[in-house]
Amino acid sequence: MRPPIKVVGIDLAGSSRSWSGWAFISDDKLVVKVLRSDGEILQETFRVSPLLVAIDAPLTTPSKGIARPVDLDMRRKGYPVLPPLFPGMKDLTNRAIRLKNEVVQKGIEVVEVHPLSSRRALALPLKEWEKLREALKLMGFKGDIDRELNQHELDAVVCAYTGSLYLINEVEIVGDREAFIVLPKPGKPLTMSEVIFRWRSQQTGLRRL
Repeated sequence: MRPPIKVVGIDLAGSSRSWSGWAFISDDKLVVKVLRSDGEILQETFRVSPLLVAIDAPLTTPSKGIARPVDLDMRRKGYPVLPPLFPGMKDLTNRAIRLKNEVVQKGIEVVEVHPLSSRRALALPLKEWEKLREALKLMGFKGDIDRELNQHELDAVVCAYTGSLYLINEVEIVGDREAFIVLPKPGKPLTMSEVIFRWRSQQTGLRRL
């Protein structure tokens, strides 16, 4: 039996005093939660054993200044992001790096994503949250997509979806090895059926090599 595509997406808050969105994709099945502490986030993530974790937060800091080359590249492409050391971003960046290190130690790959930019690339609703939920539902998600979701939960779903596209090489990598952000290839979003088909075809091809 082919393994499912399993991705966690995290819309991370800068502090455990605020809610973070957490979403888990297992093929087209979707589980979405809001969590607070690092411990809760790590516990839920390790429990589902994902192949990849996609986090909406800077995962590195610049060698000088407040912005990284990838932040400037994103802005030039029309995807403005807040740099890691911008006022109000330092706590988020430090928290994201701590979580990334914990996850990587378990042998799980972690990538940086930016769900607002992902939605721009895919022409999905940007801030109209109910319309976004309906659009994601039409893309073939099942499970928690059928209930009301807040913006943190929906951002987490977009993070996880972007991560699933990364696993099937349907993304643009902005930046370099030191720091990069994963963006969907611009255009109509793939349905989850298409994502799953490409994932399974890819796994079959790998076994034949």
